[in-house]
Amino acid sequence: MTETNAAPAPAKSLSAVQLGLDTFGDVTVDADGSRTPHAQVIRNVVEQAVLADQLGVDAFTLGEHHRDDFAISSPEIILATIAGRTERMMLGTGVTVLSSDDPVRVYERFATLDAVSSGRAEVILGRGSFTESFPLFGYNLADYDELFSEKLELFGRLRSEGPVTWSGKHRSALVDQEIYPKTEHPHGVNAWIGVGGSPHSVLRTVQVGIPMMLAIIGGDPARFLPFANLYREAQQELGRDAMPLGVHSPGHIAATDAEARDQLWPHFEANRNRIGAERGWPSTTRAEFEHEANSGSLYVGSPETVAAKIARTVRLLEADRFDLKYASGTMPHATLMESVRLFGTEVMPRVRELLAD
Repeated sequence: MTETNAAPAPAKSLSAVQLGLDTFGDVTVDADGSRTPHAQVIRNVVEQAVLADQLGVDAFTLGEHHRDDFAISSPEIILATIAGRTERMMLGTGVTVLSSDDPVRVYERFATLDAVSSGRAEVILGRGSFTESFPLFGYNLADYDELFSEKLELFGRLRSEGPVTWSGKHRSALVDQEIYPKTEHPHGVNAWIGVGGSPHSVLRTVQVGIPMMLAIIGGDPARFLPFANLYREAQQELGRDAMPLGVHSPGHIAATDAEARDQLWPHFEANRNRIGAERGWPSTTRAEFEHEANSGSLYVGSPETVAAKIARTVRLLEADRFDLKYASGTMPHATLMESVRLFGTEVMPRVRELLAD
């Protein structure tokens, strides 16, 4: 980016960071090791969200998948159910696979969710690291990048909530088309763009004016600092008002570090090796798991350990939001509920204490 003469932004209070939870609705096992039916997994996710809201968690997001190891394929319906049983936290997706969906229908669904939740809806838009939705809905994977770019452009225009004229390659054109319902926000539906870590993706978020949610799922978060810097430099160069930065990473919380790691490891291993076998990755090892827990982006441990890691990442990247993906693989519902409880009662206040110091 070129240099700018813009005055530096005033320092922000990192202790005001928003802290959220995220799940893909992983199909879990019961206490006896038997597989939990998809329907029960969905009901359990609702209970986890209700607990999170009661404990003051700022946001709760659900991933979209179309495969047998995840129960959530229509997150907006589950979020609407959660909206009726919660009062304060933001409700969103992490992510909605925009590339294999229709931007107009996505916008309509989230504008509707925003209405029933009294303004608490948000959508994190992504290209999708899982690609099952493309053949399922009739899209060609060869168009992977083009689909996302085109549909993101249209979604960005829809947020004006005025008449939209638009044309593209992968859907019919719009001419002075109004989209309903309208939201009660001046900027339209609250939105983020999920970014895995390429400069082009970072710049695209600024160009369309939708904040970036960095998915940091491995390695030291410090390696993403150049992307955070590029994000802010691009805002200055394009004359954008300051845009928030979010971070999403996996983890698990228990009473002690050893307990948390021992609880997570077998489920983490099974989940990672299944996906790895599909993608040609070698099997993971306990040593790799321990390394990621010690110095990478796996936030697993006691409340103090997890809080310290989150605070470090927030401070390093000057993040405005941190979402913990608390469900990994087949971990039982009761264990997930305890992780949610510890996040709300111990991790969140400790993160804010550390950041205020």
